[in-house]
Amino acid sequence: MKDEGPALERTLSLPAVAISGIGIILGAGVYALIGEAAALSGNALWLSFLFSALIAAFTGLSYMELSSMFTEASAEYEYTRRSFGGTIAFIIGIMVILSGIVGASTVALGFAGYFSIFTGLSLMPVAIAVLILLSVVIFSGIRQSAAVAIVFTLIEAAGIVGMIIIGFPYIGSVDYLVMPLGIAGVFQASALIFFAYQGFEEIVKLSEETVEPERTIPKGLIIAIAVTVILYIMVSIAIVSIAGYEAVAGSPNPFAMIAEKSFAGGGMIFTIIALFATANTALLMMLASSRIIYGMAKKKRLPKVFAKVHQRTRTPAWSVAAVLVASLIFLLPGNIRDVALIANFTLFITFAVINAAVIGLRFKMPERRRPYRVPVTIGKVPVPAVLGIVTCLFFLLIMDPVILGIGVVLTIAAAAGSYVFPDGETAG
Repeated sequence: MKDEGPALERTLSLPAVAISGIGIILGAGVYALIGEAAALSGNALWLSFLFSALIAAFTGLSYMELSSMFTEASAEYEYTRRSFGGTIAFIIGIMVILSGIVGASTVALGFAGYFSIFTGLSLMPVAIAVLILLSVVIFSGIRQSAAVAIVFTLIEAAGIVGMIIIGFPYIGSVDYLVMPLGIAGVFQASALIFFAYQGFEEIVKLSEETVEPERTIPKGLIIAIAVTVILYIMVSIAIVSIAGYEAVAGSPNPFAMIAEKSFAGGGMIFTIIALFATANTALLMMLASSRIIYGMAKKKRLPKVFAKVHQRTRTPAWSVAAVLVASLIFLLPGNIRDVALIANFTLFITFAVINAAVIGLRFKMPERRRPYRVPVTIGKVPVPAVLGIVTCLFFLLIMDPVILGIGVVLTIAAAAGSYVFPDGETAG
């Protein structure tokens, strides 16, 4: 095969992969949505995080097996193509790209909202500027992107740990099973705050830039999921313990509000931390979206220009530019709750298909080497993958009909696109 130019640089180790995963998960979702979720689930907020964690855990195991089998940057596209063919693979690839782009745009507006507290600047110029700046970082190289992500991750993780410490003396002060809307509210909150878990699946897009990806990526996945699940449940308990769910219900910045009441300057400190958290999330979402565009272009399912790697920076420059332009287009002031739910729709669909892909490949490619296998199997069927499908479908069914309608339109549009760029490869 003719050499098509430089390849991506393999430089990421297990710590870099795990911290990048933790960084994108521990981002704007928990900082911005925990107040909205508290209004639905009450003091049982921790239970909502636990239910959401089940989807992340079940699906994370499936990602671990698939990423150990296929190490291409196209990730979900490649897994699905091998299982179900090009059309469904294209739809899933576009869904993943959209979730990252829309998520990055929303998070950039969140960053601008926090930034305006200090400067008084309007949201749109700041959001545009931060997306451009983050794109420059992504274009400059994977080493630079990973270094920035690691620093920002440590800062945002410190904020969550700090909130846990603040709330520790109050543990046991409230009834943690108070549910103002009953168990239905807990499930609705789970569907909403699943956005806070978005990110663990993005790790697999770094496969072509990771050392020994068939082993490093699965390990990084499980570390990132385990750390974030523990931190999320602990911080949700801490927040409602301090003053009950009523104090933070509906708040756009509950961390800063609670910190301000706890000690002088607390609000300022946690607002600054939220800036790092939102910037980090946007950075890693854009990074992951650019990599799956690059991977799909290599498979000729998107224009081949997006598969070009810059000679000096060893990054997919045109894919990075495409993500920037699309993110700027989606920079419309909106309700973060609704946008998060739209992003969640794309994730629930994607995760249901990914879990099905693990099952399908157990029959289709039984002899394929699997450095990691999903545990607890009945026959050839991995039980966690079945549970992953069931939980994804359940959360889809309880979503708002308007959100479902928008999701269906996105799915139909993606299906139409698959005919514009037909699959030139067999699924074997």
